[in-house]
This record gives sequence, C-alpha cells and structure tokens, in this order.
Amino acid sequence: MSTKHSKAAEKFLQDRTMAAWHNETLWMVRAKRDKMSREVPEWEELREKACQLKLYSNTHLAELLTEFEKNAAANGAVVHWAKDAEEYCGIIYDLLKSHHVARFVKSKSMLSEECGLDPFLAGKGIDVVETDLGERILQLMHLPPSHVVMPAIHIKREQVGRLFEEKMGAEKGNYDPTYLTHVARKNLRNIFLNADAAMTGANFAVASTGDIVVCTNEGNADMGTSCTPLHIAAFGIEKIVPDLNALGVFTRLLARSGTGQPVTSYTSHYRAPREGGEFHIIIVDNGRSKMLADPDHVKTLNCIRCGACMNTCPVYRRSGGYSYTYFIPGPIGINLGMAHDPERYADNVSACSLCLSCSNVCPVKVDLGEQIYKWRQKLKEIGKDNPEKRYLSAGMKALMDHPVLFNAALKAAPLVNAMPGFLKYNRLNAWGEGRDLPKFARESFNEMWKKHKIQGKEDRK
Repeated sequence: MSTKHSKAAEKFLQDRTMAAWHNETLWMVRAKRDKMSREVPEWEELREKACQLKLYSNTHLAELLTEFEKNAAANGAVVHWAKDAEEYCGIIYDLLKSHHVARFVKSKSMLSEECGLDPFLAGKGIDVVETDLGERILQLMHLPPSHVVMPAIHIKREQVGRLFEEKMGAEKGNYDPTYLTHVARKNLRNIFLNADAAMTGANFAVASTGDIVVCTNEGNADMGTSCTPLHIAAFGIEKIVPDLNALGVFTRLLARSGTGQPVTSYTSHYRAPREGGEFHIIIVDNGRSKMLADPDHVKTLNCIRCGACMNTCPVYRRSGGYSYTYFIPGPIGINLGMAHDPERYADNVSACSLCLSCSNVCPVKVDLGEQIYKWRQKLKEIGKDNPEKRYLSAGMKALMDHPVLFNAALKAAPLVNAMPGFLKYNRLNAWGEGRDLPKFARESFNEMWKKHKIQGKEDRK
C-alpha cells in the first residue's frame, strides 16, 4: 500500500537530474556542518549543554515566560499571549488594522507558516511581502517552503531568472546568482521604504533581558524593523532561554549545524521599540504545552530549527520537501506533524529508514529517529497502520518463533536464485522495483556456524 509520501517521492524522482542535484547539494551542507563541528573541540559538550538547557527551559516555562514578559514590558514592548493559530492571526490583524497598515513586510517565520498568517492577512486585504530572498521567490511562485533554513533549495537559478524577468524586469537570460540577488535587493529596498509595519520571528527569546534574537544571513529583518514604526515579533513558547550565557551555547551551535557557518551574518537583538515607534511581542502556544505532557515526545520541543536533520536524512534528500504532508518536512517535520495531528499526518512516518543520522547530528540531541519509531508503534491504535505490513510482520513473527519453519525457509531460500524474473519482480515485491534481490548462499550462516562449531569441538579432542 503506497502512502501519500511514497507517491509524491516517486513523482519527485522522475526528474533524475533534479533529484541527484537535491541530494548532492544537501549532503554538501551536511559535510560543511561536519567540518565546522570538528573545529570546535568542545562540540559534544555544547550539544549536551544545549539539550539540558532546553529540557530545563521547557520544564520551567511558566516562570521563564513570566520573567520575559516582565522584562520586555520594562523595556517598552507590549506583550500578547496567543493560545492557538486563530488568536495569533487575530492579534496581528487587530494591530495592523488599528495602525491602518496596507503593506506589511515579514522576515522568515516558520510560526507564520504554521498558523497560516499570509493567506489570512491577504484575505483581509493586507499586502504581505516576504523579504527573505528564498521566501520571496516562493511567494512569487505561489509555493510553500521545502526546507526550514533554505526554503527555495529545490528551485534552480534558471527558474529564478525567468521569474525575475517577469516580476522585476530583470535582463532576459541572465541567470548569474550575484546579478539576480542585486535585482531582488533593488526591488525589496523600494518595498521596505514604503512599508507600514514589519514582522520578525525569533530564533530565541531571553528571559533575563526581555529581548528576542533573530539570526539571518541577509539582514532583511533589520531592514524591515528600521524602516517602519511598528514592529511585531512572534515566537513559540519553546523559544525561551534563561539568560545570555545560555544564548551563547545555542548561537555557537545554530549556524554551524544548519549551514556550516561559524555564525550567521546577522545576529540581531530586539529589546525596545524604535524612537517614536511600537514593539509588540506575541508569545504563542498552539499545541506546544500539549507536547510537554507526552514523555515519549517532549524532546521535540528542544528543536532550534537548524535543518541539520533534513540535510543528513537520506529519505528527505532523495524525495524533496513537498513529498511530506506536514508543512515542515524531514525528520523534525514527521515528529511535529504527528504531535500536532497524528491521524492527519500518519503517512509521513514511513518516510524514515531509521538510520538515526538525524538524531546523531541534532545540535540539541532531539531523539528524532527514536521518536519516529515510537510513532510507528502507535499507528495501529489510531487505525493508520498499513495492513500489508501488518500481515508481513505477523508472518515474519511466526517464522521467527518456530525454529523448524525458520530452518526450512533457510534451506529453501537458494531456490529463489533460479526463479524466473516475473515471479521475483512484481507488484508484491516493492523492494524489487528499484533494486536487484541479493543471491542467496547455498549454505546458510546457521549451517556454517553449526559445522564450524562441531569441527572446533573435534579439533580440541
């Protein structure tokens, strides 16, 4: 039985050149991450420290978020609380409406994707412009992001060039990345200068100081907040960190894990409103407190959205971000989707080889692969398990539980080598669609082991 993911992955793989490029490009980023991690002797110590800090923060949310609110208010910010996506969107719309905002510029925020902010505001007549280059490209193409850090990683520069010819008057046939970046910068600069309000997400929120921290490589967040009198920032409750010392641990890990850089080009701290302006901060739950109550999956909230798990995942690299049904793809997306709505996103758990590479590269030690395995064990109770796999597993269990059957199967296995192809490769053998079956040895390991064991005893005599 095919899942939505497997069908979408099959479609992605039809363009073999694109699939190979996607795989190699993401693996190159993974290799850069490895090089960076080896240059920090205390790398594993930092990972452990980050993991423990996240677990501490997420089990002390009430006091840390209250401390943040108190300090942010003292700095001149106005703090709002949103229990879900509806409240989040409503607060933002009310702020924009009360300030008569017609054009709203945003820097990248996965929270806004999660809560459906852009289509909500567009339906209210507000012109929303994504200012992150990758997000802007996708907005003009009417496509969602396919990666949390490199949202347009699946788009080739020739496609961008043709898009900019149509939307920004770029030179026809000029696909030079530097030129295209300058075209986008010129276009966005005019948008920044005429915007009425700006929004940022937050990579981290510091409880002891009341400021939010945004890490970018383009400076688009700074441009937006510098050019408009109204700054709205929003973050999920799990973004809170206790103090600046804790922040230092995370900033040393984030860029190295995500893009293979020592640090992002811009690490901006926002603490107070600009002179004559307003600074509004929205703290969002949207199901996160529910995750805290699940001991098997509470570590999902450790995630700092670096994307390292996607860059290393052999399934994501070879199937693309759009093959997943949750808006965040890859290992972290599988877990977040299941935590949010397991019945709706259950098909994604098949998109994992359980190689655990994601768990091994995660800078905050989220046990991603192990959690996916646990989600698989829960599929039957929510009525989402695959009947074919269930019957196959039951058959394998019966075989393994009965030594006579098991040994008989081993003796018969070499007969498969002589079987005609149509009996070995058909719709019942999904494995064989893209692979050749191995040749079965005439002598099984069991037989070899017993023979050598007997021979060893005779030699000792």
